[in-house]
Amino acid sequence: MTFAYRAALAVAAVAVASVPAAAKDYQVKMLNQGSTGLMVFEPAFLKVAPGDTVKFLATQKGHNAQTVDGMTPGPAFKGKINEEISVKFTKEGLYGYKCLPHAGMGMVGLVQVGKAGNKGAATAAAAKLPGLGKKRMTALLAQAK
Repeated sequence: MTFAYRAALAVAAVAVASVPAAAKDYQVKMLNQGSTGLMVFEPAFLKVAPGDTVKFLATQKGHNAQTVDGMTPGPAFKGKINEEISVKFTKEGLYGYKCLPHAGMGMVGLVQVGKAGNKGAATAAAAKLPGLGKKRMTALLAQAK
């Protein structure tokens, strides 16, 4: 193998390694009835990379998606009832979200973006959720690593 050929291979390898991974798109459905029970987001837990986008689909009427106070390391988001919203996550951490009318019935979810650096703060905020929302969010936080 000639020096020029090896040099060209090395340059090509560095060029390929320096290309950032393409951002991905995910979908979360807002449901009256799902595989895990009544009033749920499916999936309720997502692990994504910084730069990825999650679209919250108003699959069934009467729901929204909005961040839980104290459970976001980046910008908060708040969709209107029956509104589909897309959220691009750029900052690492845990983003807890809920359906405002049904949070007490357990309609909560969690997006982990990269590392879960704010798990302590997210756990403290989850303890303030009402009813079944607190129980389900605690279980979701246990999945965050």
